[in-house]
Amino acid sequence: MPERRTVALVTLGCARNEVDSEELAGRLAADGWELVENAEEADVAVVNTCGFVEAAKKDSVDALLEANDLKDHGRTQAVVAVGCMAERYGKELAEALPEADGVLGFDDYADISNRLQTILNGGSVEAHTPRDRRKLLPLSPVERQEAAAAVALPGHGDSAEAPVDAPADLPEGLAPASGPRAPLRRRLDASPVASVKLASGCDRRCSFCAIPSFRGSFVSRRPSDVLNETRWLAEQGVKEVMLVSENNTSYGKDLGDIRLLESLLPDLAAVDGIERVRVSYLQPAEMRPGLIDVLTSTDKVVPYFDLSFQHSAPDVLRAMRRFGDTDRFLELLETIRSKAPTAGARSNFIVGFPGETEADFAELERFITHARLDAIGVFGYSDEDGTEAATYEHKLDQEVVDERLAHLSRLAEELTAQRAEERIGETLEVLVETLDEEDGWIGRAAHQAPETDGQVFLTTADGTSPDLAPGRMVSAKVVGTEGVDLVAECLFEEAGR
Repeated sequence: MPERRTVALVTLGCARNEVDSEELAGRLAADGWELVENAEEADVAVVNTCGFVEAAKKDSVDALLEANDLKDHGRTQAVVAVGCMAERYGKELAEALPEADGVLGFDDYADISNRLQTILNGGSVEAHTPRDRRKLLPLSPVERQEAAAAVALPGHGDSAEAPVDAPADLPEGLAPASGPRAPLRRRLDASPVASVKLASGCDRRCSFCAIPSFRGSFVSRRPSDVLNETRWLAEQGVKEVMLVSENNTSYGKDLGDIRLLESLLPDLAAVDGIERVRVSYLQPAEMRPGLIDVLTSTDKVVPYFDLSFQHSAPDVLRAMRRFGDTDRFLELLETIRSKAPTAGARSNFIVGFPGETEADFAELERFITHARLDAIGVFGYSDEDGTEAATYEHKLDQEVVDERLAHLSRLAEELTAQRAEERIGETLEVLVETLDEEDGWIGRAAHQAPETDGQVFLTTADGTSPDLAPGRMVSAKVVGTEGVDLVAECLFEEAGR
């Protein structure tokens, strides 16, 4: 009998990282590793790091150090860093954090089992050497698909040279590789919600963002792979899929059809067992009428718009290498709501960008005040290694950045609470997700994405906790709010009880 090998995956950052962790889990399970939930129960703790902003990088380092502490009083023998921070800094991270027994980049994912086994056996694996991944693929998007076969793309599976058919004796619960680039995948929880990677990388050159340098150029997954993975997830009990990438509005441009998302969405919604399809990460400058129509009129595709505005003052947006202004953004939201009045809309914003004037900040306030967004994320600007904005002059004093961050955060909290109150009286379709000891059953409505946009506390007319189960869709009427969260009474006669 082979020796028992256990591994735990600790995931930080965005939903894209969650998909990558489940791909790593699939590869490891297929090679005989036993996946455990808690790092203290694992021989190897693999920390999937985030390398986007300073706060996320600090969280990643803290997670690695916390996992390292387990080596003194637990089963854990090794701690390995993977993910964006490991890819971005590689050897530099390994030198700065000797507590990590390995720092592996995306190129190591295909052979993750052997890498971990070497480390577990006391051997050493050379730390990843970072490189600009934008230079690994042709500049022209339509030339990338063939070249991408030789490039590691987390969430896309192996290269075209890899075997198409998965082994016949795969462990139960493992997604088979159903195409040349379809990944093995193993779910790491039993949630009725799962993310599906639509593409990797980004071709935009926002001056504040380093993601393209370590995630590479934009590469779409084949529609058949996305569809087959969604079918497999439905078989695992998933009711809602969320499509993720760095920029979903660009999907299909490297496959010769920039409108491919519009044709894929109805097919995904038709998958047996799927009740809700959600699209995240939309670029306002790339929104087109046909996509808005599909997102607002297709059954089971929720009218949800995660729009990356970042700012609304024209001069700041140009310095960010972005497009638009307050009035054009408001017109976009008005167009969406003319087709779907209760559509969900959220965005993130950066304050204190180099050169941001008081007038620019006031313009951003004007936009947020009139946009009626359901969820707002606000971040203070900080220099990111290797970005154009880091070289800009006219940096604002940190005190000014902090003041503007605090001010806009308070305004955002007030405005999103007001937006939630506007929904009192609405009837929502709520996906039931968890049972909390204090709050009872909790779910999400169509305008609420996982983790970021609030939730719905479910009750009954007499105030008791309803009899529900995770994965069930129920109709509920909003009767109150708690900040951005909603309180809703189940309408069991409409929900089929």
